[in-house]
Amino acid sequence: MTKPLFAILAVMLCFALPLRAASLSDPFATDAVTPPRPSPQAAGRGAAVPCAREIPAAPLTAIDAVDLTLCNNPQTREIWAAARYQAAQVGVAQAAWLPNLDGRLGGSRNQNDGRYYNSSSAVLTLSWLVFDSGARSANGENARQLLAAAAATQDATVQSLFLAALQAFYTAQATRAAVVATTEAERAAREGFNAAESRYNVGIATPADRLLAQTALSQATLNRIRAEGEARNALGALANVMGFKAGQSLAIEPPPAALPEAGFQQEVAALIAEAEVRRPDLKAAEAQVKAAQAGVDLVQAQGRPTVNLSTGPTWAETDRVSVNGGVIGVTVNVPIFSGFDTTYRVRAAEAQVDVRAAQLDRLRNQVALDVWKAYQSLTTATQSLKTALDLVASAEHSERVALGRYKAGVGTVLDLLTAQSALASARLQRIQAALDWFVFRATLAQSVGALDYTLLQPAVEGRP
Repeated sequence: MTKPLFAILAVMLCFALPLRAASLSDPFATDAVTPPRPSPQAAGRGAAVPCAREIPAAPLTAIDAVDLTLCNNPQTREIWAAARYQAAQVGVAQAAWLPNLDGRLGGSRNQNDGRYYNSSSAVLTLSWLVFDSGARSANGENARQLLAAAAATQDATVQSLFLAALQAFYTAQATRAAVVATTEAERAAREGFNAAESRYNVGIATPADRLLAQTALSQATLNRIRAEGEARNALGALANVMGFKAGQSLAIEPPPAALPEAGFQQEVAALIAEAEVRRPDLKAAEAQVKAAQAGVDLVQAQGRPTVNLSTGPTWAETDRVSVNGGVIGVTVNVPIFSGFDTTYRVRAAEAQVDVRAAQLDRLRNQVALDVWKAYQSLTTATQSLKTALDLVASAEHSERVALGRYKAGVGTVLDLLTAQSALASARLQRIQAALDWFVFRATLAQSVGALDYTLLQPAVEGRP
């Protein structure tokens, strides 16, 4: 191999190695536009809080449940990978603006009239698309808008996971409280049965009274068993949303003794207006519309002329005779007729814009409905919780009176069983009302696009 061939090969290697290293170092800085990986820190928890990978030994709080969900739920890895993919597509679009450098080496051995001829060749070509009727600009805008949509979708998914973690945690709390309530109801039913048994043994109660009390005790035991099963299922669901297997052993903190006041003083119209500004899924839909509009520009540009510039040295050797040269060329491509392919591609892209715009309008209406329903549900839950607290207080008083009257021999077993049943029902209604209040408060925040750790701080720190 002669010196010109060595020279061309050296030039090719000199260009190839730095370009390879540059590709590994992200030359277009797409990492800077990639949204951060979903984590408690990225969601505003605080930079000093590490990403938890194991379930703590201490009883879980609502914040712990959210932390573990954002760190371990597989969906967070999925949406972050999708965002990184779109960021890489931005780099692909930017790469189209740079020239391409290609090298080609060839060699052959030919036979002619019993003689063998060796031939070698080398070509180094620098090509650059200098004019493309705006195709690269449109493609870059499309990639940037799709990245914005991916980032907004990631934010929306984080809020959905945040809400799912809170729903699972509050449900687990409620089911554990239901176990306590049904256990207390079973204890009261057993006390009533013991009283009926004692009266029956001394001959002042009928067998029917004893059987009614026994039935009530069996029903209370059955309710407690069912409540324990639901509690175990709720713990499994909580482990699942946090990214762990359902069989994990979990301990959760009990519900707060006093609930904080509802913090939703804004009118519904103001909440809807705020949601239209803050909801990340709306931002994603708006970016999708802009990406579709850029797609129309891209398809139109693909049917227009392009100009490409190319240059580079050449070398060839045949039977020890070498020829050195070079080439420079300009290629103008003018599409004349493509079988109406461009026409229908443009029509398809324009229809896609209409699809995205209609989806955006539909989502706006859905956002307004989400806020409206969440607001009304929270209002109802707040009123129901206050009433349930009064109901429990009166039912407890009624049960104590009925039990005292029955033991004193002036009340009937039906009065006692009715009072005990009403108390058990009131306690469960109070638990359900508290669950609804916590869930609907988080749902309202998520429907507005404002679900974050600040929602949990008052309950954690004991502030109203």
